[in-house]
Amino acid sequence: MGMIVDFENDQNDAVLVPPPNFAMVEDCVFRSSFPTPSNFPFLQTLNLRSIIYLCPEPYPEGNLEFLRSQNIRLFQFGIEGKTDVSIPVLKDSIMDALKVLIDVRNHPILVHCKRGKHRTGCLVGCLRKLQNWCLSSVFEEYQRFAGAKSRTTDLTFIEMFDVLSLSQCLYSIIYQYHGSKKRRLLYKDENLQKPRLTSF
Repeated sequence: MGMIVDFENDQNDAVLVPPPNFAMVEDCVFRSSFPTPSNFPFLQTLNLRSIIYLCPEPYPEGNLEFLRSQNIRLFQFGIEGKTDVSIPVLKDSIMDALKVLIDVRNHPILVHCKRGKHRTGCLVGCLRKLQNWCLSSVFEEYQRFAGAKSRTTDLTFIEMFDVLSLSQCLYSIIYQYHGSKKRRLLYKDENLQKPRLTSF
C-alpha cells in the first residue's frame, strides 16, 4: 500500500524559528539579530512591510530575494559595529532611522543589526527616550539584550541623545491638503537626509 504524504500539513506543522534576540518592541515593531533563511517562515507570519538594517555591509542576495517575494521594503543605515564610532555620525544615523521607525506607514517593521544587541539596542533605547521611559528602564532593556556584551559607550550615547531635536522634527511634520481626501505627511525641512533605499 502506497504512503500518502500531505505536504501542506507538513508545512503547517513546521517549527517556526525566530532570529536570535527576537522580541516585540511595540505593536507592529520588532527587533532581532540578522535573519537567516531558516527564519524566513517565521518572518512571514509577521506580515512585515519594512526592515531597518543597521549594518554597512550589503544585504545578502538570499535575504533580498525573500524581501522581494514578500514585498518588504529595506531601509539601510550603515552604522559600524565598533566601539569607537563617530558620535555625530551615529547620532545622524540613529535620528534618520528613528524617523523611519516611528512612521506607521512602514509598519509592521523589523529592526536588526548583526547580533541584535548594540546598534539595535541604541535605536530602541532612543525610541524609549522619545516615549518618555525613565532612563533606568531604558538601560535595563538594553542590558537584557546585550548581556555580558553591554557597552558603556552605548549607554552614554542613549543617555545623551537629544530627543528634543527629534520632537521638534516631528512637530514640523504637518498634514497638508486638510480639505481634500488625499493627505500627505510632509517634512518642512527638505534638507533632511533621506534613508538609503536598496533597489531590487
